[in-house]
Amino acid sequence: MTDLKAQLKAKALEEGFAGFGVCRPDAVPALPPRLQHYVDEGRHGQMAWMAERMTWRSNPAALWPEARSVVMLAEPYTPEHDPLEVLHQRDRAAISVYAQNRDYHDIVKKRLKRVGRWLVDTAGCEIKVFVDTAPVMEKPLAAAAGLGWQGKHTNLLSRDLGNWFFLGAIFTTAALEPDPPEAEKCGSCTACLDICPTDAFPAPFQLDARRCISYLTIEHKGPVPEELRARMGNRIYGCDDCLAVCPWNKFAVAAREMRYAARPELVAPELAELGRLDDPAFRALFSGSPIKRIGRDRFVRNVLYAIGNSGDVALADAARALCDDPAEEVADAARWAVERLTGT
Repeated sequence: MTDLKAQLKAKALEEGFAGFGVCRPDAVPALPPRLQHYVDEGRHGQMAWMAERMTWRSNPAALWPEARSVVMLAEPYTPEHDPLEVLHQRDRAAISVYAQNRDYHDIVKKRLKRVGRWLVDTAGCEIKVFVDTAPVMEKPLAAAAGLGWQGKHTNLLSRDLGNWFFLGAIFTTAALEPDPPEAEKCGSCTACLDICPTDAFPAPFQLDARRCISYLTIEHKGPVPEELRARMGNRIYGCDDCLAVCPWNKFAVAAREMRYAARPELVAPELAELGRLDDPAFRALFSGSPIKRIGRDRFVRNVLYAIGNSGDVALADAARALCDDPAEEVADAARWAVERLTGT
């Protein structure tokens, strides 16, 4: 099995993954109480799926009892530009780096399937592959597999990759030798906590999703609480602040997959143009993008919050045109933006 693991790692690296580690399905016994506490505190917000099937989510061994090993793989999407620069261009929109081109779910899953198929053909085992769409807590498993550690911003950090990478998991019936977990190495650094615009971290290593801009712009349905709207700035899909300031990114490696390279029109798009999108135009612009899944209404709602935060009175007309939009969340955001820009 040692030879098999070495060959599997070589295959994974050949397919384009940059990080590889193995753990047992029961490698993180603290998961059940941690997840239960998180949900009990209501920090998951409207993400009801976190509470559903909690037995599977908190216990990978229960998700597929036949699995004997979990192979965790990392794929870099390191940006070629500074994602914080656009935050100073208030008439432009800030879109999270990972969403500036193709949907990573499709790309990573196809790559995982190729690696998994090799394992099945070579070892005669069974596999299941997961990429952020099943009740699997990838980050704790990746830490247990030695890929890195969960930083104070709760994202995975790596000495070799920084924190700009996606995670994928292959559950298998093959018994592979586990890797030692990586120790936490954040030290006294609090850069990720200090930069958060909405104070979404109640303590180091803890996240309250209800205050996280990534959650608010992607998962939260309906109007965003007014106290948080001004803090969102021009971030209309996700937020990269806590990732971008991490000192460990000095070790980040370049993305190998060209489909993660930012589309020029999505690096700093004009808010006024995005505000004009109807449903067909929205779908056309974001075909193949992860942004498409939130729908036009939620997306334009976010754009209007950014317009309201722009301080640019010239954008008031763009917001005023949507004050009677059929989608109430859009109309509400438009009225808020107009009042914030003009005082009326």
